[in-house]
Amino acid sequence: MCIGCHGIPGYQASFPEVHKVPMIAGQNAKYIASALAAYAKGDRKHPTMRGIAMPLKDEDITQIAEYYASQAKVDPVPPTVEAPADVRKLLDKGACASCHGANFSKPIDGTYPKIAGQHADYLYVALKSYQTDGKSYIGRSNAVMAGQVKQFTHAELKTLSQYLASLPSELRTVPQSRFR
Repeated sequence: MCIGCHGIPGYQASFPEVHKVPMIAGQNAKYIASALAAYAKGDRKHPTMRGIAMPLKDEDITQIAEYYASQAKVDPVPPTVEAPADVRKLLDKGACASCHGANFSKPIDGTYPKIAGQHADYLYVALKSYQTDGKSYIGRSNAVMAGQVKQFTHAELKTLSQYLASLPSELRTVPQSRFR
């Protein structure tokens, strides 16, 4: 079912607002597995993703995660790109690189996502979801991210998202035939 959204370049979701679905090809396998587990558990609230993740067995999740992780761009990611001063202040305020690593594509832990080059509109929606508490169908439960993101305005989150999306990345959407 993954290719129905993640295998279509430019495909957009409409929940909780219109945004491109995230690029997962090239993402860390541990992160993909962690995200699927969070959807199944309800820590990440998204009705479609929860419905997809809940019936998956651990073996299924491992295979899906390894498959998408193996699809990283083969071009080496260029060295760190210096952020403009206003963006640097926001990145420092959130201590973003302390978890997401060098150029935001080398997380310090495999369960953290690569965020460089991800779609800006998806990053913005994802970041805002950590600011949402007590809703049954939207939001994300992660104390660390919630603590970091709640200090930002939506305008600041949009600025961060646009910068992160502009960075070179291993992430991509790999078009796939629906007939396999």
